[in-house]
Amino acid sequence: MDAYSICEECESILGGIAILGVSESAVRNYCRTWPAVFDRAEGSWLTDEDGNRYLDFFAGAGGVNYGHNNPAFKGELVDYLTGNRIVHSLDMGTVAKRELLAALDRYLLGPRGLDYRVQFTGPTGAATVEAALELARKVTGRHLVLGFRDSFHGMSLGAMGVSDNSISRSAHGVAPHRQTPLVHGELSGLAEVFAERRPAAVIVETVQGEGGVHVGSAAWLRGLSALCREHGVLLIVDDIQVGCGRTGPFFSFETSGDGGPGVVPDLVCLSKSLSGYGLPLALTLIRADLDIWSPGEHSGTFRGHNLAFVTAAKALETYWADDALEKDTLAKGELVRGRLAELAAGTPWEVRGAGLINGLVLPTGEQARAVCAAAFARGLLVETAGDRGRVVKLMPPLTTTTDELEQGLGLLAASCAAA
Repeated sequence: MDAYSICEECESILGGIAILGVSESAVRNYCRTWPAVFDRAEGSWLTDEDGNRYLDFFAGAGGVNYGHNNPAFKGELVDYLTGNRIVHSLDMGTVAKRELLAALDRYLLGPRGLDYRVQFTGPTGAATVEAALELARKVTGRHLVLGFRDSFHGMSLGAMGVSDNSISRSAHGVAPHRQTPLVHGELSGLAEVFAERRPAAVIVETVQGEGGVHVGSAAWLRGLSALCREHGVLLIVDDIQVGCGRTGPFFSFETSGDGGPGVVPDLVCLSKSLSGYGLPLALTLIRADLDIWSPGEHSGTFRGHNLAFVTAAKALETYWADDALEKDTLAKGELVRGRLAELAAGTPWEVRGAGLINGLVLPTGEQARAVCAAAFARGLLVETAGDRGRVVKLMPPLTTTTDELEQGLGLLAASCAAA
């Protein structure tokens, strides 16, 4: 019997998911956590091929902040495709790129007084991190870039080198850290580290998503920024998962002002929900005086993903012409943390979060995984995060309704009780 016949027989015996297990690499992950074959998606809901519906508190790991198949963008995308408009363009000039750059200036950079140049990198989060690391080293003439404990910046070699994930670092052949990573949320001893090590840059997530929803305070971010300026160290903010409105404002570092001047990073990494539609897109925002690239010095075949340009521009126009989404996200985040606090009352559990990225910290990873499995059985998608996987992370689309949030939180409470 040939391989195709074996796969066909397995599928007929075990169901549609069998072919995925036979043909796909052992590295697959989420399909093991959620053993369903998904077919349709709309708003905050996924539907599998058997018609079972799942409330999505995962949002594509932060890749669909505006929900699945958002109708505000879908029409623009369909019209672009049916009009035989250019799809692939590397870094050539296109109408779609011009409109995205104009939207970035009109809705994001201009209103915030940010003087950034926009670099289109390869279309992944790791690609924008790699570009930021390379440029920081080129600008300063120094090589070392420091990261933080529990950080995660992507799966490419350079991005993994500044991450603190021992399993992934080992799998990539990245040596263990020669120095202890910086402690997220702490400034003690940092000036001495900068003076001794003279790093080119520091890369930081203001809220560590994969690391367990550790939220950096406004005061800490301002202190970190001030120390970087004092020691000539560039500040890179990785806003890949917690940007695009996840914490409330478009950029997560906007809240660092706390009534005064806020942090303005030297370099900002954006991806995930930037396209608005789940299409691959990544940008590096570069402080204007640091844009010293030579033409073609950093390149990539898929920098010009015009379908993503179209939906990204529409997302900015739809959701960032005013502060309605920001206020709504902040209010919903308060609701979520209030319900989580009620759930954690009288237990050793901890609640963390900002905006609509929140975590329920349990004593063990086994307990957190059991809660996630019980949630899936009830039709709710949530994942674990953090050290030893102890955090049940909640990251619904920002467009999730209040009723849907209440429904999901009820399912989570039932899952905690069952697990």
